[in-house]
Amino acid sequence: MQNKFASDVEAIDSLKEAYNRLNNEIGRVVIGQEEVVKDVIISIFSKGHCLLVGVPGLAKTLLVTTISRVLGLDYNRIQFTPDLMPSDIVGTEILDENRQFKFIKGPLFANIILADEINRTPPKTQAALLEAMQEKAVTAAGKRYELGKPFFVLATQNPIEQEGTYPLPEAQLDRFMFNIWVDYPSYADEVKVVRSTTSDQTVELRPVLSAEEILFYQELVRRIPVSDKVLEYAVKLAVKTRANSEYAPDVVKKYLAWGAGPRASQFLVLGAKCHAAIRGKYSPDMEDVNAVATAILRHRVIRNYKAEAEGLSVESIIAQLME
Repeated sequence: MQNKFASDVEAIDSLKEAYNRLNNEIGRVVIGQEEVVKDVIISIFSKGHCLLVGVPGLAKTLLVTTISRVLGLDYNRIQFTPDLMPSDIVGTEILDENRQFKFIKGPLFANIILADEINRTPPKTQAALLEAMQEKAVTAAGKRYELGKPFFVLATQNPIEQEGTYPLPEAQLDRFMFNIWVDYPSYADEVKVVRSTTSDQTVELRPVLSAEEILFYQELVRRIPVSDKVLEYAVKLAVKTRANSEYAPDVVKKYLAWGAGPRASQFLVLGAKCHAAIRGKYSPDMEDVNAVATAILRHRVIRNYKAEAEGLSVESIIAQLME
């Protein structure tokens, strides 16, 4: 998509309009969960990946499939199981009829990947996603294969089914821009869900954005200016989570065993830029940083035993850092 706008100001206005169209179309199928939908769309426009965490039956998979349909992109769902091997998702080499090795691409070669119940597969297979998520490419039999653009992984995880699961290593968690908690719907929303899903009502979704438009908006988000004051606030927010930092408050030194790395600072700035744009602002402020901070930081900080013993949540610690 060539830049058909006279200025970035016009382009940002277009991004806000595109977000509203996306939101409205997704809302025809996914009832409620407005904050979840907003965070997923922000991660897509920011070239990020999302981890959706919630108990079974909260439409996490429906949300991802709906988003793939309204974006008009190639989409593959990978059901992660204990016996899944890296070659099952990356691809493998076979001998063709001419006795030549031929690479058969796995399901990872798509624009949107739904990694369903990602914590049900062993670390060896989880690690196969690392290169793809970070480098947008995979290596098989010594050869590097580029993945299509745009590319993002939307993974789901159930927090209560611990038997037969493999917790995601911190290195892989850090590659997810957002850790989004999917909560139960409100009473009114659940009434709407049950009414629509127990009737013969069907919804025909139409693509709202093309791959070319998404790539354009991803580059636009990176061009959005940010003041030094806001950038430094975002970096300091991440640095404050590190107990050995000079900026760490007492609550961090007392209750956190591990803090967020530099990738968190980068995502805080990118997320704030996109959050500002979809709100019709041309540059982010501290409120935009705070709006995305919890979802960006909650999987990057680790509580110590004292915090767990006192029942202090990661979210409450992050909230204190933003005050």
